[in-house]
Amino acid sequence: MSASTGVAGEDVSSALALVNTRHLRSGQPADLLADPAQAAEWLAERGLVPRGTRLSDPETAQLVALREAVRGLFAAWAGQRIPAAGDVATLNAALAAATVVPALTWDEAGPHQSEHVPTAANAFAAATVRLARDALRVLTDPAGPEPAPCGAHGCVRWFLRTHAARQWCSDRCGDRVRAARHYARHRGTA
Repeated sequence: MSASTGVAGEDVSSALALVNTRHLRSGQPADLLADPAQAAEWLAERGLVPRGTRLSDPETAQLVALREAVRGLFAAWAGQRIPAAGDVATLNAALAAATVVPALTWDEAGPHQSEHVPTAANAFAAATVRLARDALRVLTDPAGPEPAPCGAHGCVRWFLRTHAARQWCSDRCGDRVRAARHYARHRGTA
């Protein structure tokens, strides 16, 4: 789970975290990408751009468009329907936006495949391609956890379902639903 939000899967999927940058806070819409400074800060917190990176308004709009496209693709996947052509086109455009090459890294655990962005590449373009590649991995990995919308009333977040019984994005949402059920049961007997 993500340390910042507690949403299952955000620690392993930046694309999921991107989708969840639009959510409800105390029942009010919240957007972590509301302006270029907030969007740059979110990208830096995820390790996708260096701290101090500045985004333009068009880059922020592009990031928001990618978020909405990935959200639409997740919804189509979860609903077992064909996604909007524009969502597919937006993801594919992001995939083609920057040069990211596979690289070999080696640590105590052994060899790993990672991604290397040539230093001459645009940091924002590299970030969007990484987000798009992660969304592609989440949507196409047959052995990976599946994206699912939170089943709690009033929650618009998504999570990665690691087992079929999981219905909520976080313990907080699950506790809220269980408390509401308990209250309804006991209210009915009073």
